[in-house]
Amino acid sequence: MKRNVAAVLAAAAAASVLTGCASGSADDGAGKVYYLNFKPEVTDVWEEIAKTYTEETGVEVKVVTAAGGNYESTLKSEIAKSDAPTLFQINGPIGYQSWKDYCADLSGSEFYEALSDKSLAITGEDGGVYGIPYTIEGYGIIYNNAIMEQYFATSSPAVSSLDEINSFASLKAVVEDMQSKKDELGIKGVFASTSLLPGEEWRWQTHTANLAVNQEYVDKGVDDLDEIEFTYSDEFKNIFDLYINNSTTDPKMLGSKGVNDSMAEFALGQAAMVQNGNWAWSQIADVSGNVVNAEDIGFLPVYMGLPDEADQGLCIGTENYFCINKQTSEANQQASLDFVAWLINSETGKDYMTNKLGNIAPFTTFADDERPSDPLAVSMLDYMENGKTSIPWIFTTFPSQTFKDNFGSALLEYAQGTMTWDDVKATVIEQWKAEKAAAK
Repeated sequence: MKRNVAAVLAAAAAASVLTGCASGSADDGAGKVYYLNFKPEVTDVWEEIAKTYTEETGVEVKVVTAAGGNYESTLKSEIAKSDAPTLFQINGPIGYQSWKDYCADLSGSEFYEALSDKSLAITGEDGGVYGIPYTIEGYGIIYNNAIMEQYFATSSPAVSSLDEINSFASLKAVVEDMQSKKDELGIKGVFASTSLLPGEEWRWQTHTANLAVNQEYVDKGVDDLDEIEFTYSDEFKNIFDLYINNSTTDPKMLGSKGVNDSMAEFALGQAAMVQNGNWAWSQIADVSGNVVNAEDIGFLPVYMGLPDEADQGLCIGTENYFCINKQTSEANQQASLDFVAWLINSETGKDYMTNKLGNIAPFTTFADDERPSDPLAVSMLDYMENGKTSIPWIFTTFPSQTFKDNFGSALLEYAQGTMTWDDVKATVIEQWKAEKAAAK
């Protein structure tokens, strides 16, 4: 599962633009496209893309967005309908195992041929290609440098610059000192709310857990496990405690907070930091009353006390794989293939992919000057190109949504003081084993 993402980007930047784009129209039997969108935060963009494509080609494109944390259940419901999605997403090998009966072989498609690194694709035992990533993303701790500079100017700061924050110990010292000076800094807390509303805990039970589980994989020399020991549960607890105890919201109230609440707090200058990904720039910039300037935005790695933290970069990868529904009509399958080809070939499609969706697209059709220019994408690329070690996205190997939901529920109980950390650890270990067995 570990891949050289920097090499993919380098190949994409160096390659020339392919010729050709989507063909066909409504009057030549091109079929229709129904895309089931995974990310609520970019719903408006996808609906605009659908309208633009239809105006340009005459082909009908329908976009439906699943609610946060409910993509699998929504897909199960929609795929059974006569008007089923023709284009949908899986999150990696585990997702493919669940949906392989619906995934068309894309090995001969223009979409696959344009993929910079073919090893990024999801393949089957028969050698077919069944899922193609359409973006590479990264996440870490987003900071507001205006507030950080204000802190560095206070009396006896824990460190004097961001460059000195290169471990959990230094991060903890800074955060706890900043929290003690929150009134002086004009913030409600260092971190925005740790969203633990059911369905909104993915930043913790998936993204934060990724670092701890990845280190266990590294130690054991594997890419997946039927059972984990949660070896680095104490390190996970380190950063989770730092988040919930130095935030805008009392830990007992976190069950009422969603991701949008968290991002709004950061955008309004009520918090100095928030864990999220490069896709979050629009969630910051588009908040009414936003006070955070683009030039003040950047990333720090998610430090939790893992080995070799001084060399640690951001978590880089993808769980966004396009699949074509092979159980829909041939015309609809071709229309969907034409649509994704348009996204990566046409100037209009590439503009949407890069500048509206904020995607770093791993295709040879995107030149160096077609990378996103928003501050989080720029910061992410800086980490990838400055010699830091990226943490791969291994959470695509996590057993199931049920595992993640139960993990999230345990984290909420811990935050509310109704579950011990030992019980959280036991829940993770037991649920992982049970869900991996169930998947088989």
